[in-house]
Amino acid sequence: MHPILFRIPMPGWDLPILGQLDSIPIYSYGVMLGLSLVVGWYLTLGLATRDGLPRETMANNYVITAIVAVLASRLLYVLTNLHEFDSLGDIFSMRRGGLVAYGGFLGGFLGSLVYLKRKGIRLMPWADVAVPSLASGLGITRIGCYLFGCDFGQPLSETAPEWLKKLGTFPHWPDGTLPNGAGAPAWVEHVRTRGLSPTATHSLPVHPTQIYESLVGLSLLALLLWARKRQHFRGQIFFLATFAYGFVRFLLEILRDDPERGSLPGSMAEHVLIPLCLALFAAAYAVSFARLFENSTVRRVTQVLAFVPVPVAYFMLRPESFAGAELLQLSTSQFIGLASALAVAVGYVIYDKAAREHPETAMDLGLPDPEPFDDEGDEDDDEPPPPRRRKRSKARRKGRPADKKRARKAEKASDDDEAEDEDEAPDGKASDDDEAEDEDEAPDGKASDDDEAEDEATDGKASDGDEAPDSSEEASDDDEDDDAADEPHDDEKR
Repeated sequence: MHPILFRIPMPGWDLPILGQLDSIPIYSYGVMLGLSLVVGWYLTLGLATRDGLPRETMANNYVITAIVAVLASRLLYVLTNLHEFDSLGDIFSMRRGGLVAYGGFLGGFLGSLVYLKRKGIRLMPWADVAVPSLASGLGITRIGCYLFGCDFGQPLSETAPEWLKKLGTFPHWPDGTLPNGAGAPAWVEHVRTRGLSPTATHSLPVHPTQIYESLVGLSLLALLLWARKRQHFRGQIFFLATFAYGFVRFLLEILRDDPERGSLPGSMAEHVLIPLCLALFAAAYAVSFARLFENSTVRRVTQVLAFVPVPVAYFMLRPESFAGAELLQLSTSQFIGLASALAVAVGYVIYDKAAREHPETAMDLGLPDPEPFDDEGDEDDDEPPPPRRRKRSKARRKGRPADKKRARKAEKASDDDEAEDEDEAPDGKASDDDEAEDEDEAPDGKASDDDEAEDEATDGKASDGDEAPDSSEEASDDDEDDDAADEPHDDEKR
């Protein structure tokens, strides 16, 4: 357990503000916080894509949510521990931790609400895919707390197992490890309040509540992924995560012993206050989240079991004499956990009732309609494409031999047709062209007067190309279309 994982060596620059910079320390808590944000990024966007949410919008929302969550968690810590900060610079120095999980949850919730409202997207579909990353982040960042030594628990009893005592012992750091503080927060607190010798190398064995909460985060992640398979309305996963973490965090706060937690004014006997709060949790579960179990028998069993901790806590905390009852104040996190759990229980009942009445819309994402296309800009797209020109065959491009019957028909045409034929043969060499065509149709010099032979030579054998008549090469596309229109008539004559 050490607050610094490693140091990056530097050349010893003398900087105006930082002074002599021999190395850059990489703090364990900062590394775990950064790792939790990276893991949360991939987990959240993966679930968002699977649910059909717009990936780019959700990515931007995640960045905003993460920034606001870190700022809000720091702000809540500062407000509950004002005595620790002597200057404005101390507020931004987070080498010793100093983030409150509930501040991050509330800040992230508000940041997401504002951003998504501007985008016209409902909050609950996003909240369902975001809370699993909060659970994974809880499991990772609490490891950073453990490495630093903050958020420790109360001292263990003498009968506690040795492996647990070893996990719950925090060291006295070497001098100069951090600018302020000579040891882990647990060691410092025990020297100050529990009579530990300043020369002691380790703190008293305490409950490693950081490890407890890390396991809670991983268990909560598994619970939420299990509940996603049984989800029947938007917001159900968010409600479940808020309630479950509020309940477990309330219990963990009973074991916590660090003075940075903060507390609310007003006190009550411990053996009354704790069972009363547990009864409120049990009642909230019985009327709301017990509906997750479709089997009525299983549901009733869980409802009964929810009230078991109430009498157990009462008898465990009951003093021997009521006159000597210990007064207890709820910590800030206990109050927020209880209040948020009761609030989401009410929300769960309302949403669940609406989902059962209108199951067809219960899982609707509520995404805004896509923007309509610009009619003026798309006007050209609606026009039909221009007709494609008929691609001429390779034989026609090279100079296809003229049909002899078409030549005969051209000789018998009117004066206007003869003028058109002259345009097709501008040099007046129609007869020569006909002879060239006859030679092309009979390349071996054995011309036949039979029309069938000429047709076979025309259709089945390609001409030499170089001997093609000039009239075929100079014919326009329009004349070629007319020729193509005349060919069916020639076939009928054949």
